[in-house]
Amino acid sequence: MSSPPDTREALVIGAGLSGSAVAHSLAVRGWAVTVLDQAPGVGAGASGLPAGLAAPHVSPDDNVLSRITRAGVQATLQRAQALLHSGTDWALSGVLEHNLAGKRRLPATCADQHSTPASPAQIAAAGLPQGTPALWHAQAGWIRPRQLVAAQLQTPGVQVRWGQQVQGIARRGDAWAVTDAQGQTLGQAPWLVVACAFDSLALLQPLPGFAVPLNPLRGQVSFGHMADLTEGQRQLLPPFPVNGHGSFISGVPTPEGPPGWFIGSTFERNCEQAPVREEDHAANQVRLATLLPALGEAMAGQFGPDLVQGWAGLRCTLPNRLPAVGPIDRARLPGLCLSTGMGARGISLAVLCGELTAAWLNHEPLPLPESLAKHLAAERFVRA
Repeated sequence: MSSPPDTREALVIGAGLSGSAVAHSLAVRGWAVTVLDQAPGVGAGASGLPAGLAAPHVSPDDNVLSRITRAGVQATLQRAQALLHSGTDWALSGVLEHNLAGKRRLPATCADQHSTPASPAQIAAAGLPQGTPALWHAQAGWIRPRQLVAAQLQTPGVQVRWGQQVQGIARRGDAWAVTDAQGQTLGQAPWLVVACAFDSLALLQPLPGFAVPLNPLRGQVSFGHMADLTEGQRQLLPPFPVNGHGSFISGVPTPEGPPGWFIGSTFERNCEQAPVREEDHAANQVRLATLLPALGEAMAGQFGPDLVQGWAGLRCTLPNRLPAVGPIDRARLPGLCLSTGMGARGISLAVLCGELTAAWLNHEPLPLPESLAKHLAAERFVRA
């Protein structure tokens, strides 16, 4: 194994889930990391999601996505335990998956016992009829992404510069330079990690041979305050998050502070704007009625314009639903890395992708078997 690079300095473009995870993973290894972001502060992009889940994907054949998300969820939960306050920022709550489409069957043989068929008691606690096909993910829970991002950015060795409008990147000698619209240099370092979701495409497309097929994915979450629920509605709330057609989470602090309930998100492909839309509240109401029929019927009135609130953001996806991580093209673009394409699984995958990037840059053993890591490598898109 070759020794780590002499100059352990890196620029990271993007201070969301992906960028903050990379910055943390490099900084704890002794790197000096400068993070540049166009926003005025934490959580302006997709990482501003009020609440979301770290939960594994399962498949009958225990496919690549399932194995990678299992490792990703484990990494995320470990990070949350180390950096966040349990009960207010995150919780290892377990997650019940309502197997609506019948696709999420467990493999016949799997070393992982964290996902099992849901018990009759768990199905009943969710308010679903006995016999409803459902899985129980014990190693899963809810997280407030903004809190995780903020904690990762506070790692010693990480400097964050907000309000930085990056317009271009270019190789200058042995370093990468980042410039604004006027051509002024915002930063320079031997290593550059682009982690700004779909905005990564505009920065990277002009580079020779770049061919990572990034696509935008808009998502909207609907939420409201627990204080606005009736006693009857409260009685129907599951004591843990439920997913399977979007996800429903309750009892988690809203952005304003008081505890709330959350349902979402919608999926709108090839949309580059993220306004909050009334029709998406209606779509999320249908989503809740499908996921948890009794609760959905009882909470129909909570989607009125005077009660429901919304958050929308842009995620970034790749065709095979797996991120693009690490060096982009070591031959033509030395020192340039990527960490994006998490789609709707940023909470479950960003921490693992940060660790993978840092391991590649530091010439360490990888946090995943090589057979899985190759499916995440950004270099898989290199044009011959």
